[in-house]
Amino acid sequence: MKYFEDEVHNGNWEEVEKYLSGFTKVDDNRYSMKIFFEIRKQKYLEALDKHDRSKAVEILVKDLKVFASFNEELFKEITQLLTLENFRENEQLSKYGDTKSARAIMLVELKKLIEANPLFRDKLQFPNLKNSRLRTLINQSLNWQHQLCKNPRPNPDIKTLFVDHSCGQPNGARAPSPANNPLLGGAVPKPGGFPPLGAHVPFQPAPAPVATSLAGWMSNPPTGTHPSVSGGPIGLGGPPIPAALKHPRTPPTNPSVDFPSGDSEHPSKRTRQLGISDEVNLPVNVLPVSFPGHAHSQTFNAPDDLPKTVARTLVQGSSPMSMDFHPIQQTLLLVGTNVGDIGLWEVGSREKLVQRNFKVWDLSSCTMPLQAGLVKDPGVSVNRVIWSPDGSLFGVAYSRHLVQIYSYPGNDDVRQHLEIDAHVGGVNDLAFSHPNKQLSVITCGDDKLIKVWDATTGAKQYTFEGHEAPVYSVCPHHKENIQFIFSTALDGKIKAWLYDNLGSRVDYDAPGRWCTTMAYSADGTRLFSCGTSKDGESHIVEWNESEGAVKRTYQGFRKRSLGVVQFDTTKNRFLAAGDDFSVKFWDMDNTQLMTSSDADGGLPASPRIRFNKDGTLLAVSANDNGIKILANGDGLRLLRTFENLAFDASRASEAAKPSVNPVTASSGVGLAERVASVVGLSAMNGDPRNLGDVKPRITEETNDKSKVWKLSEINEPSQCRSLKLPENLRVNKISRLIYTNSGNAILALASNAIHLLWKWQRSERNSSGKATANVPPQLWQPSSGILMTNDVTETNPEEAVSCFALSKNDSYVMSASGGKISLFNMMTFKTMTTFMPPPPAATFLAFHPQDNNIIAIGMDDSTIQIYNVRVDEVKSKLKGHSKRITGLAFSHVLGVLVSSGADAQLCVWSSDGWEKQKSRFLQLPPGRSPAAQSETRVQFHQDQTHFLVVHETQLAIYETTKLECVKQWAPRESAAPISHATFSCDSQLVYASFLDGSVCIFTAQHLRLRCRINHSAYLPPGVSSSNVQPLVIAAHPHESNQFALGLSDGSVHVFEPLELEGKWGVPPPSENGSASSVPSTPLVGGSAQDQAQR
Repeated sequence: MKYFEDEVHNGNWEEVEKYLSGFTKVDDNRYSMKIFFEIRKQKYLEALDKHDRSKAVEILVKDLKVFASFNEELFKEITQLLTLENFRENEQLSKYGDTKSARAIMLVELKKLIEANPLFRDKLQFPNLKNSRLRTLINQSLNWQHQLCKNPRPNPDIKTLFVDHSCGQPNGARAPSPANNPLLGGAVPKPGGFPPLGAHVPFQPAPAPVATSLAGWMSNPPTGTHPSVSGGPIGLGGPPIPAALKHPRTPPTNPSVDFPSGDSEHPSKRTRQLGISDEVNLPVNVLPVSFPGHAHSQTFNAPDDLPKTVARTLVQGSSPMSMDFHPIQQTLLLVGTNVGDIGLWEVGSREKLVQRNFKVWDLSSCTMPLQAGLVKDPGVSVNRVIWSPDGSLFGVAYSRHLVQIYSYPGNDDVRQHLEIDAHVGGVNDLAFSHPNKQLSVITCGDDKLIKVWDATTGAKQYTFEGHEAPVYSVCPHHKENIQFIFSTALDGKIKAWLYDNLGSRVDYDAPGRWCTTMAYSADGTRLFSCGTSKDGESHIVEWNESEGAVKRTYQGFRKRSLGVVQFDTTKNRFLAAGDDFSVKFWDMDNTQLMTSSDADGGLPASPRIRFNKDGTLLAVSANDNGIKILANGDGLRLLRTFENLAFDASRASEAAKPSVNPVTASSGVGLAERVASVVGLSAMNGDPRNLGDVKPRITEETNDKSKVWKLSEINEPSQCRSLKLPENLRVNKISRLIYTNSGNAILALASNAIHLLWKWQRSERNSSGKATANVPPQLWQPSSGILMTNDVTETNPEEAVSCFALSKNDSYVMSASGGKISLFNMMTFKTMTTFMPPPPAATFLAFHPQDNNIIAIGMDDSTIQIYNVRVDEVKSKLKGHSKRITGLAFSHVLGVLVSSGADAQLCVWSSDGWEKQKSRFLQLPPGRSPAAQSETRVQFHQDQTHFLVVHETQLAIYETTKLECVKQWAPRESAAPISHATFSCDSQLVYASFLDGSVCIFTAQHLRLRCRINHSAYLPPGVSSSNVQPLVIAAHPHESNQFALGLSDGSVHVFEPLELEGKWGVPPPSENGSASSVPSTPLVGGSAQDQAQR
C-alpha cells in the first residue's frame, strides 16, 4: 500500500492504474469500478483546475466514458463541468480544496474501498516467507515432473532446472525433448491441440496450435469466491458505500451457489470473472463458509466409507445395461436392460415400482428405415438411462434410432413425455443439460452426430458434425457461464463443442482409442475418462485441464478386460470401475488401486456400476439378470428406514395396482408409503413394541385395508420426537422460519425484527452435525455479541410484515421487517447493506433461480419489484394484485414467477419479459370469505410444474401452465384456520399448522390427511393452545420427515417421528389400493373421514 499511496500523492495516475490493474479491472465488481472512477474523476478535476480543457476532454472521452453505460446522468453532469469557469460552482464539488488536500481525501476513500474489496483480501501486506520456500517449490515441481515420466527410475538424476526433468528410456533411447512433449507442458503440441475456450478469447472455428487447458479445453475459471457486497454507486461526491449485492455461482455436486462468503478464509479463494453462470453446486468439501465447530461434510475415510456391503439383491428379469439413481430420492433406481425394458426400483423396500417393455409410442412418426428395421428385427437394447437434474424426467437411449423421455411425477406414476427418432442406427448415449437456461437433451449415435433437443418440446436445437466414427458418449458441463459438451467416438477421438455451429474446439486422442466415457468429479473441478481398447486394455485417467494432457493414469486393471469397463465417481474423492468380476476403487489422488470388492461373487466380467448422489449406495449389475446394491454405513441406515416399515412382499401381488388419477399432476406419495406400514398402529397407541410382532396381523388384514387404516393421532410427547430449541433472547413471536440449505441450522425472524440462529454441532450423539430432535443445538451468536436486527419504521414493529430469503450457500440472509431491506453476513451478523426504504415496504423476497443478482420483492402496495442488486436498479414493476404481496415462487423449469397476495389472487409472470401470463382468484370453499389481511402462500413442488397454495381456508395444488386447481383440501368451517404449510423436502408430504395448535401431515399426491399432532404432544401442561399457536412451519432440506414449528410465544420446536417408525403415520387406503374412487374433479375438502377428523 505504501507504494500505491506515494503514487497517488504524487499524481502519477498512469502508474496508479497500471499498478491496480495487476489486482483488478474496472468491471470486476462495484468496488473496483468505484476505485477506478474516483481516480479518473480526480485526474479530470485536476485538469479542469489547471484550465487544461483539451486534457480534460481527453480524460472524459478515454477514461470516464466507460462509466456512462452504468450511470448516464452522472456522465452528463461530469461533462457539464467543462462549461463552468470553476468546477467548484457545482454544489457537490463546492468543498473541493487544493490538489494536495483533494488527493489526500480521495486516498482515504480509496483505502476503504480497497480494504472492503474481496479481490484485495490477503494482498495488502507482503506475506512472510520461510527461507526454505523456494527449495520447497522446486522440489514439488521436480517430484511432479518425475510422476509424469513414462519410465520413472527409482533414483532420478536431476542435472538442471533449465528444462523439465525426464527419465531416460530403459533401452537407452533418448526421451523426447520437453519442447515436443505435450505431456510435459511443451510449448508446441501437434496441430489440433486444445485451443483456448475462455470467456475472453474469441472462439476460432479451426483449432489453433496452442497448448492451453482442457478448460483451456474450456477456460479454467478459478473456483473461489467473489465479492458478495460490492461498492456503492459512483458519483461526483464521495458518499459512503451503500453496497449492492453481487451473487455469483460456484462449481456443482448436484446440479448449487450464491453469495460466496465475504468473510470466509478458505484457501481456495480466488477471483472469478464478472457475471453469473447457470447454477452449479458447491463441492461438499470446498464450501466457502463453514460455521465454527463443525464442517459441512463428514470426513470420508477410505475405505470404510466406501459402499462395499451387499445390502440388496434385485432380480430385474433381463440383463441390466444402464442404471441411474434418482438425484433426490436416493433409494430410487432406474434400470435399462438388453431387451429394451426399463424398471424403476425402490431399493429400500426391494419393490419394483414400474416395469415397461419396449414399444414405439408413435410408429407413424418414425423414419421409414426404422419402421422397416423394426418389422424385420424387433430386438432393441437400452444403451443408457439417466435422470434429469431435478428428477422430474428421465431419458432412455435405445440401440435403434430412438430416445424416449418420460416424466416422473412420483411414486409409480411414469408418463410418456417425448419420443424422438434421434439418430440413424443406435443412440449410444444421452445426457441432460441447461444451455441458455432451458433444459435440453443431448444425444449421440452411430451416425457420427451429436444432437441437442429441447426437453420440453422435442425440437432439435443443434447438430454437431465432425467425428469420423460413431459417437460413443457425451459429457455436458459448464465452467463459469460457458456451456460445452465433450464427446468421444469409437476411433478414440475426444472433441468439445459449444452450443453454436462453429465446429469442434478440441481434437484429442483418448487412452485406449476405442470405447471411452468421460465424467467430472461431483464438484465439477476434475475431469476423468475411462476407456477400453479393442484388445481389452483398460485405462482410467485424470486430465490436466491446464494443458489438455493426461495428468495421471490409474493402475490395477486386469491385463485384458473381458468387455468394456464402466466407471463412476463419488464424493469428489473416489473412482470406481467394474473389472475382473469385481468393483475396483481408487482414491482420486493416488494412482494405485485402493481396494476392490467382488460383492460376494456372482458378478459378470465387467459389471455396470452406478453410485447414488451421496455415494452411500452403489448399484452393480450381477449375473442371472440381477442387480446388487452395495452400501456403506450411512447407506445401510438409509435402507433400514424402509425395512423398519415391515414391508410384506405378498402385498405387491394381491393389491391391485393403483390407477393414475388424470387430474393429479403433483408428485407422488413418498415411495416408502407404498409399503404395508403399521406405523400408525404403534403411533396411535404409543406402543414401542417391535414391528415384527405385527407382521402376521398385516398379512391377515391386507384384503380389507379400510379396516386396518386409521388416522395416526399423536397426543403425548412420547409418541414422537420433539425438541424445544434453547432460547435466551426474549422475542414475542416467530414470524418467519427456515432451515439453512446445509441442514445443520435453523434461522428464525421474530416479530421484533431480531433474527435467531440455532446451529447443531458434530458430536458422538450427532455424527452428521445435521439438525435433529435428538440433540439440542446452540443458539449462536458471533464473538462480537451483535444481533442481526432489521431496520424498523417508527410504527410498532410487531405490526409490520416480516420476510427474508437465504442465500443458497447459507452465507447471507436478505431480510425486512417493515423498514429497509437489510443484507446480513451469517458468519459475522454484520449488516452489509440496506436498501429500498419504505414506503412501500417489502413483504416477501425471492431470489431468481438462474441469476441471484435478481430478486423479486413483493410490496405492501400490491406491486412486485424486480430488482437487480448488482446495478442497484429496479428492472421492472409488476402490477396485478390489489392487496399486499404475501408469496412469491420461481420455477426454473417453466421460467415463470408465481405470486400470491392478500387479495386471494394468484398470478403467473414470465421471468423473461415479466409480462403477466395468467391470473386467478382462489376457489374459496362455499360460505367462506377471506379475512381482510389473510395471507396466501405459494411454494413450488419438486417437479417445478405444480405448486402448493396455502390459505387460512384451504390447501390446494395448482398446475402452473393452465393455473388450474387439481387438488384442494379445506377444514370444516368450524375448525381452526390454517396458519401455514409447506412441502417436505421431497414434495411427498405437506406439513400444515393450525391456529388450534395442531399440525396435520398430508400425503402431497392426494392432499389426504395421514397424521395429526395435537398441541398436547409438544406444549407444556397448562399452556393453552388459545394462548400459544403455531404461526410458521419449515421442512428440513434433506430429511423428509423432519420439520420445525415457530410459535406465537417466540419458541421454535423441531419434530421427527419415533426412530422405530421412521415416518408420520400411514397413507390412507385409497393410496394403497385402487385410486379409481378418487374423483377427477377438484375436491373441496378431503374424504368424509378427513372432515370428521378435522
